[in-house]
Amino acid sequence: MRAVRWIAAALLAAPLAVLAFGFEDVDRRAAELAKKSYEPYKNDLPSALRNLTYDQYRDIRFNNEKALWRAEKLPFEVAFFHRGGQFMEPVRLYEISNGGAPREIVYTGERFDYGKNAIDRSKIGNIGFAGFRVHFNVNTPKYKDEVLVFLGASYFRALGKGQLYGLSARGLAVDTALASGEEFPRFTEFWLERPEPGAKELVFYGLLDSKSVAGAYRFTLKPGVDTAMNVKARLHPRRNVAKLGIAPLTSMYLFGENQRLATEDFRPEVHDSDGLSIQLGTGEWVWRPLVNPQRLLVTSFSATNPLGFGVQQRDRNFANYEDLESRYELRPSAWIKPLKPFGPGRVELVQIPAPYETNDNIVAYWIPREPTIAGRSAEFEYQILWQKDAPTRPPSSWVAQTRRGPGFVRRSEATLDFHIDFEGPALKKPTDKTKVEAVFTADANGEIVEQTTQRNPVIEGIRVSLRVKRLDASKPVELRGFLRDGESHSETWSYIVPPE
Repeated sequence: MRAVRWIAAALLAAPLAVLAFGFEDVDRRAAELAKKSYEPYKNDLPSALRNLTYDQYRDIRFNNEKALWRAEKLPFEVAFFHRGGQFMEPVRLYEISNGGAPREIVYTGERFDYGKNAIDRSKIGNIGFAGFRVHFNVNTPKYKDEVLVFLGASYFRALGKGQLYGLSARGLAVDTALASGEEFPRFTEFWLERPEPGAKELVFYGLLDSKSVAGAYRFTLKPGVDTAMNVKARLHPRRNVAKLGIAPLTSMYLFGENQRLATEDFRPEVHDSDGLSIQLGTGEWVWRPLVNPQRLLVTSFSATNPLGFGVQQRDRNFANYEDLESRYELRPSAWIKPLKPFGPGRVELVQIPAPYETNDNIVAYWIPREPTIAGRSAEFEYQILWQKDAPTRPPSSWVAQTRRGPGFVRRSEATLDFHIDFEGPALKKPTDKTKVEAVFTADANGEIVEQTTQRNPVIEGIRVSLRVKRLDASKPVELRGFLRDGESHSETWSYIVPPE
């Protein structure tokens, strides 16, 4: 009994260990939040910040000497965005150091240079931040590059080596392209784990909130040639959701090789991305070239446990863009790889009419077949890869480009003309015994009236040319095709011609 009493006394005398803050802590916050009515943020900004123009907001710059972890010379640094202009919603930020309790990163005006803006710092309290950006050595050991940005609603963008910002990802998409209107959840709080010296990864957590859903997120960022981000999300619906978009990607397509611009533009193509790629659970690869439709166009691909999907920029030739400022050939592709099976559902692609390149008009995401019911939580884990030189694609052969329009000969009958190039290792060294068959079909609203197949020696691939007759111009036409060499199949080309 003496030994038992001694042990109990020792335990009572020992200091209580502080449990490290982690995902489950954020999840408890999200679960409790979902039980309450949604409370929109209060616009507590002074008018001097609320009414900032685009240029005035850009004139507010963060003082990089005040970056989180710069003084400690850690491998990652974090800078912050000021609230104001179109970024009025507050985001609270916390640091987790050495497994201790979170410490709020307090807003102070001394962190910013306001440029020519007449703003009185003394009248601004702790208003929080609009977002943050992460810096890490990717392109050179002499400079910490910007590799990740969270700014606005649940939007974020990342970069790998030699890339420039293009498409965005989001934490969640709710009711996209529905007549009832889209809902934009936002991250309201983030917790950043202080990295160790020499760390190659950065871990942080996010709390998401909206009228319909609250959610807990864990992010693991690993910058590199292909910057990778692992995402764990646990969602708690406040109410039933008609359409829940998981791992959404948002991009821009104005015009390209398959769709010319009606007015003059010195640039041959303008787009952040040129196609949607999907690897189905069966192993089949599908490539759908993007378009800028005249009216909203929503299509989808049913699948069970897809191996991945992504919005990609496959065209890396500067001569196809000729834009020295935007450098579209350096915009990244983004690939979503499930880390846990997604189950049955569909990949949906939303294409919205856009008159300018400043409009993001492309959205793609995963929709689970299981309905989103109030009070029923759901969990998803996936990886996002931001890629350029070696994108995820079929190992044997894939679609290199899709061109539309007739050649030299002007035809009297109204047809749609397509020229699809395939390339890849399987097509580079044909032999006398190699017989490549092109298998192409049209849906009930189209008829393939002519099809030719020839080698393309420039890319060491195969070109398939089609003439397609559309029966009803007020309806879309869906075309599909692939190359077959015995039992080997290329990537499937899947094209939607929007209605006129």
